Amino acid sequence: MTKKILTNIKGDRAIWAVAALLALFSFLPVYSASSNLAYLYGDGDTFSFLVKHFAHLVLGFLIMYGVHKIPYHYFKGLSIIMIPVIVVLLLVTMAQNTTIGGANASRWIRLPFVGVTFQTSTLAAVVLMTYVARYLSKIKDKIVSFKETLVPLWLPVFLVLMLILPANFSTTAIIFSMVIVLVFLGGYPLRYIAIVLGTGFLVLTFFVLFAKAFPGVFPNRVDTWVSRIENFADDKDTQEDYQIERAKIAIARGRVIGTGPGKSVQRNFLPQSSSDFIYAIIIEEWGFVGGVFLMLLYILLLLRLVIVAHKSTDMFGKLLVVGVGLPIVFQALINMAVAVELFPVTGQTLPLVSSGGTSIWMTCLAIGIVLSVSSERNSDIEEEKIKEKEEDSLGVLSEVL
Repeated sequence: MTKKILTNIKGDRAIWAVAALLALFSFLPVYSASSNLAYLYGDGDTFSFLVKHFAHLVLGFLIMYGVHKIPYHYFKGLSIIMIPVIVVLLLVTMAQNTTIGGANASRWIRLPFVGVTFQTSTLAAVVLMTYVARYLSKIKDKIVSFKETLVPLWLPVFLVLMLILPANFSTTAIIFSMVIVLVFLGGYPLRYIAIVLGTGFLVLTFFVLFAKAFPGVFPNRVDTWVSRIENFADDKDTQEDYQIERAKIAIARGRVIGTGPGKSVQRNFLPQSSSDFIYAIIIEEWGFVGGVFLMLLYILLLLRLVIVAHKSTDMFGKLLVVGVGLPIVFQALINMAVAVELFPVTGQTLPLVSSGGTSIWMTCLAIGIVLSVSSERNSDIEEEKIKEKEEDSLGVLSEVL
């Protein structure tokens, strides 16, 4: 049975291994960190949180397996189809006008019949990066004016980002940064990129001024962004500062080898101990050794992404791997940087480690796409080897005759 499963798994084995190690490693910290949630919102039973996390990972790896079986060229057409779909989903999400503590928090929609909440911006990020990779591969080696790229490239990008921005600035900033990196690697002219960066800055400035002038439209979001940046620059007694202080205490307690699995104290004080600040809990329980080990796994993933992109036979494959794969590593580094106070609080989870279904599923979707690119490359190599063997056999046969 195991041999049959392994034979059906294609693509880069190192990426499969990294994903599996991250998933397996996640169980202990999630189980430990969820005790706070269990006592606040449940009867104190953490086992149900572990089962839920297990179910999320199983579904995520099923998504990864299914997607990696799809030839990656199909994602060109799928990205075009999915752009209008995600625009509608983002509009529905925004229309809910959900607030938490008086602030706009319209990030999730509840799927009908199953009752599962889903964060639409994470799906939008994968679709948008695939769409941008498709367009850049299409104009490869062509001389295009900035005006020609406005509607087919930048209109979908800015439309999607503007729909995410009101409720989630950090995700908007990450997606925009990744798009800029992708168009740069795709050979898009630097002077055009400068125009886009300037336009993005002007749009963000206008949005902030509009939100300040009409605070009822986007309740408290701009104030939240500003306060997080101010808290990062200055020591102030706020909720974000409280979380950072607790995270720093957890890291300090961890020292070199940690306090041991399940022996975290700060999990009882960190509000997002199983998601946004799980890295601090990991260092507290597993120490500097565990923190470095986790970071090395993401760095290994980055190296394999570079190798897969380099070995891909066409531009779309190269850009697709970078577009959907690089944000995973980037998000992981941001999550770690927040925990050690090298970055303002963003609310970004640790891919494949933090609890949360949407994050796990979309990470697995992105990895599945990368594996699809690498598996097609491996299939081409296998076909070449078979062809070479057939030619050698025919050569020997002709000599005998």
